[in-house]
Amino acid sequence: MPSMNISIKNLCRELAEKNAIAPRLYEKYHVKRGLRNSDGTGVVAGITNICNVHGYVLNEGEVEPIPGELIYRGYNINDIVNNVEAEDRFGFEEIVYLLIMGKLPTRDELESFNTILSLGRDLPSGFVEDMILKAPSKNIMNKLSRSVLALYSYDEECENKSLENEMRIAISLLSKLPVIMSNAYQVKRRVFDNQSMIMHPINYEENTAQTILSLLRTDRQYTKEEAQMLDCLLMLQAEHGGGNNSTFTCRVLTSSGTDPYSAYSSAICSLKGPRHGGANIQVINMLDNFKANIKNWENEGEVADYMRRTIRKETNDKSGLIYGMGHAVYTISDPRAVILKKKAFELAKGREIEAEFRLLETIERLTPEIFRDMKGSEKCMCANVDMYSGLVYRMLGIPDELFTPLFAVARMAGWSAHRMEEVITGNRIIRPAYKPVSKRLEYVKLDSRDNG
Repeated sequence: MPSMNISIKNLCRELAEKNAIAPRLYEKYHVKRGLRNSDGTGVVAGITNICNVHGYVLNEGEVEPIPGELIYRGYNINDIVNNVEAEDRFGFEEIVYLLIMGKLPTRDELESFNTILSLGRDLPSGFVEDMILKAPSKNIMNKLSRSVLALYSYDEECENKSLENEMRIAISLLSKLPVIMSNAYQVKRRVFDNQSMIMHPINYEENTAQTILSLLRTDRQYTKEEAQMLDCLLMLQAEHGGGNNSTFTCRVLTSSGTDPYSAYSSAICSLKGPRHGGANIQVINMLDNFKANIKNWENEGEVADYMRRTIRKETNDKSGLIYGMGHAVYTISDPRAVILKKKAFELAKGREIEAEFRLLETIERLTPEIFRDMKGSEKCMCANVDMYSGLVYRMLGIPDELFTPLFAVARMAGWSAHRMEEVITGNRIIRPAYKPVSKRLEYVKLDSRDNG
């Protein structure tokens, strides 16, 4: 009797043979792979008031690079971040309110909203024991997704389709995700890392960034500068347009009429992918590889030589990629990366980790030139937010396993805004077409089929 492994190998070999599609067919049938046009622009699939990701202009049909802009509800992210910094306060909750409500809150509205978020952090009775402690996971993103889906069972109004209920669930998840993430990480430490598990009670006086640092640190201590650095990162990752993979996933599920827990859980699953939110950990892994194999990080020639070997698939994970470089929309610059890089260097200055930031900066500067030399590509290439976000997390003492989950905590703001916009304005299930290329066949009876 054949073993399970051999049977699966045979099934997979046959599966690959039967499902192969010649690349030329995509061109023949004008299929826009990845829902992207031939010039790299995205296929327009909808209309939104929430966010504008602007990285190029079309001039006479040609893509013309411009400095990137990220616009939340009409407001430039640079203006929001700069004003929050000038007033020496926190801004993530204000951005959540702006994205969902479509307007900047007054001071009273913001204070009330902060209170609602803080009081909503408590998880249902028995939830931690039944959903997190009894089913630990090595991957926190999987635990986040499962936990969000499980909250459906604790909600008596889970299928209530009213806008008021949508708002209630969105705010509840925005409040609870940091707590779920922290609890899942502590359980992971105990079960898989053989380390102590410490679960702190919630401090209702803390905002989102403060809550995250407070729950993760054994002594619950953090500086104002650390909390504001994390707050800035949450602001930058809160939203990025309806076309990014996880937000589009959320809108696709929403268009089917499914419940909010299912839609948000699926968005988390999408963000987990290394081609999306999971890219931040890929940058950190690449940096660790470079640090271990480049003797002099300050020697640009040595760094460039190792980068060439990486692009030739000889080093790191042998993917041929320089992680953290390039973006589907941004060309000259990613405004999130520009803001984060500046703030990160300010916090890292004079500390040991500054050398790692400078190595990343060297990689950022050299990548476009090396790609032009090696690939003959004239495509404009800039650093994206993932280039520096992972190292900022490390500087804040946040474990690598939480880099992408923290992205999910922030992006819940954008997902909820887009889901509610889809609920209000969509009114049609999203269903793109796939061109069938299989030939018609006559059915063969079971005993007449060829075993070869």
